[in-house]
Amino acid sequence: MAQKPSIPKGTRDFSPQEMAKRNYIFDTIKKVFLLYGFQQIETPAMENLSTLMGKYGEEGDKLLFKILNSGDFLKSAPDELLAQKDYIHLITKVSEKGLRYDLTVPFARYVVQHRNELQMPFKRYQIQPVWRADRPQRGRYREFYQCDADVVGSDSLFNEVELVSMIDEVFKRFGINIIIKLNNRKILSGIAEIIGAPEKIVDITVAIDKIDKIGLDNVNLELAEKGLSQEAIDTLRPLLTLAGSNEEKLATLETLLASSEVGKKGIEELKFVLDNADSLKLNSKVELDVSLARGLNYYTGTILEVKAVDVEMGSISGGGRYDNLTGVFGMDGLSGVGISFGADRIFDVLNTLDLYPADTIAATKVIFINFGDVEAQACLKHMSRLRAAGISCELYPESSKMKKQMTYANAKSIPFVAMVGESELESGTISIKDMTTGSQNNYTIEEAIALLK
Repeated sequence: MAQKPSIPKGTRDFSPQEMAKRNYIFDTIKKVFLLYGFQQIETPAMENLSTLMGKYGEEGDKLLFKILNSGDFLKSAPDELLAQKDYIHLITKVSEKGLRYDLTVPFARYVVQHRNELQMPFKRYQIQPVWRADRPQRGRYREFYQCDADVVGSDSLFNEVELVSMIDEVFKRFGINIIIKLNNRKILSGIAEIIGAPEKIVDITVAIDKIDKIGLDNVNLELAEKGLSQEAIDTLRPLLTLAGSNEEKLATLETLLASSEVGKKGIEELKFVLDNADSLKLNSKVELDVSLARGLNYYTGTILEVKAVDVEMGSISGGGRYDNLTGVFGMDGLSGVGISFGADRIFDVLNTLDLYPADTIAATKVIFINFGDVEAQACLKHMSRLRAAGISCELYPESSKMKKQMTYANAKSIPFVAMVGESELESGTISIKDMTTGSQNNYTIEEAIALLK
């Protein structure tokens, strides 16, 4: 018996109806990207592991999908590593490439590789799939799309303000109520200083980045395992649960971080972004969240995350500033800031809230019923006129029973059905039925075009 086909866990097939919804998401985001002056690029699905490794922290490296070298991939693997099952050091011997983990690191590689061709500041957007060897769960997949927008070659904080505005515009178009959470990695560095653990900044950010998933108590346990003293953990705890307005939180931080120059710089930057975002009278709530860490090591300034208000879901967008990501590729001092929209999570949120426009699914505007060869030939001529006018249409290929053809139209959510029978052939008209209202009338081709447009 043949084995039943399947797909890897954490991946999905998408039906035509689902693809129509996904394309609505991609098209909406793309239109806003273009509205804000971003240009599109694409990078390969696989990158050299040397490009990817070491950019996402120790945990991120574990989630990289590695690709075995072609042919005899073991030929360069030392026998002692094979005998010891030392997979960490073995990986570099059997695998030179990996699937991209995100779009930001490949973008940094792109900027360095093509720097002589780019006009700075360079504003790019990229909509492509990424892969992570993560444990699949609701809202978390091993293969998923990211929709990124980045600005490199500019230190101006107005870029952050523009990105916040762009996020607000995207989700306003989707009809999703969101909270935009903001923080600054310099504030987190300042906190690490005042609790006496500046060398633990990476451990601290990686741990508190999990606060929504595992809770504050488990974060504290992880910090203890990483070597933080109980006194440092106790000092950190109230900072991660600051309450009040953005102004009140900033005032508290200014007092607590008065002795930290890097912390004060972070507060200054964050205040600039919050004040300017507030002046734009955005549709979304913008909130300072000191517990927001964005666990990726390359962030150096503003960090942000977006949560849907009406659905329990992880972040549906996020990003931040990285001052020297391109430095690892030999191009020091190039600052950048970017955001990423999680298309798959947005897809789930829109499905849960049923927020898709009514015409999203219908790819075909009108279907012509097939009464036979003579009538079908007349339909083809009408369809040429409709398509020239930008109206999508199709002819049912066989002259089957009317019920079967109408069932097909209903199944595809086609809003109009056109019929050309003997009387319509004589009069040169088309009988069109509105599947929503049930009304049916005869039209000339010009009238039909006006109706359907």
